[in-house]
Amino acid sequence: MRWQGQRVDADRDAMLDLGGGAGAAGDDGPGGAAGGTSIPGLVRTVRTPDFAGITFHEVLAKSALNRVPAGSPMPFSWTVNPYRGCTHACRYCFARNTHTYLDLDAGSDFDSQIVVKVNVAEVLARELGSGRGRRDHVALGTNTDPYQRAEGRYRLMPGILRALAGSGTPLSVLTKGTLLARDLPLLAAVGRDVPVGLGVSIALVDGDLQQRLEPGTPTPAARLDLVRRAADAGLSVGVMVAPVLPFLTDSDEALDATLSAIAAAGAAGATVLALHLRPGAREWFLRWLAAERPDLVPAYTQLYRRGSYADRGYTRELADRVAPLRRRHGLAGAMHRDTLLGESWPVGSLPARRGGSATTGRAAAGSVATGPAAAGPAGSLGDQLELDLRAP
Repeated sequence: MRWQGQRVDADRDAMLDLGGGAGAAGDDGPGGAAGGTSIPGLVRTVRTPDFAGITFHEVLAKSALNRVPAGSPMPFSWTVNPYRGCTHACRYCFARNTHTYLDLDAGSDFDSQIVVKVNVAEVLARELGSGRGRRDHVALGTNTDPYQRAEGRYRLMPGILRALAGSGTPLSVLTKGTLLARDLPLLAAVGRDVPVGLGVSIALVDGDLQQRLEPGTPTPAARLDLVRRAADAGLSVGVMVAPVLPFLTDSDEALDATLSAIAAAGAAGATVLALHLRPGAREWFLRWLAAERPDLVPAYTQLYRRGSYADRGYTRELADRVAPLRRRHGLAGAMHRDTLLGESWPVGSLPARRGGSATTGRAAAGSVATGPAAAGPAGSLGDQLELDLRAP
């Protein structure tokens, strides 16, 4: 088990309970299923009726800040990940395979076995106080969502935001979770002290398809309302229309409807990214596709025959169709360009320097990746989250 970066006490044993066996804790104390895996540093395993079918594994983190490798095209230098696994349960989530680093599966375990770094805010404040991070841009939401439903229970984000603001550290948040609305007053206050970027992911506005693809997420209407509320609070918000699903959500009509709704909600910018199917996510999504739309399986097999990314001919054609739609709705432009993924960071989603340009850490605002080989080990957001979750 690869939990070494999360342990603080190598001498104490705890049990990782992976199923519904006897011995699991409620809210009253520690537990562990008979025959569970011994994990140093695990505080307790928790189940509660408020989260039916979900198991929380509370751990004490030794470190909170993850350094982005030198040479990465990512527009930030550090990340913080309060949770591992995600109850959003998006069929296509590219973070899925990272759960296998914990000897959990990339499918149902990723959706239901949630690791919670209960002391992350305190550890972060200590690291920032010691000078780690050097006030470089710190990103939240590069792997699993920091405002997934678990945040309503654990309330880790306010402490994280205060620690970053108190140290003068620029920050960005990317989320599908409307729990962020709880922290809008805090984010607005933080934004007066440090640059803040806010990104919301809205892949589509078809509520029926959203419920089948993203069964644990807030509705598209609720996320559009979050964009409105954030804009009303004085925050600049960028929206990622991601992922666009070939032959499901990529028609001109569907894209136009989505971008129109995003513009009406007050987003500062929007970018459109085609689905990529990394190992773990690929198998889980294609299983869903075979059950829901078996007629599309041959087309997806052909489109993704070379690996995780859609055929370049498809992505070029998608970009050509999206460009005039974004211009029509006043959503063109990006703060950081990555030619592998397209204009992957829309206006509003990254913290701006006081002079007005994006804060990009190691990567200059104009830097681009020219493909997986040129980009190196962190050539995409998916690659970055894999490095995130291997780090402490």
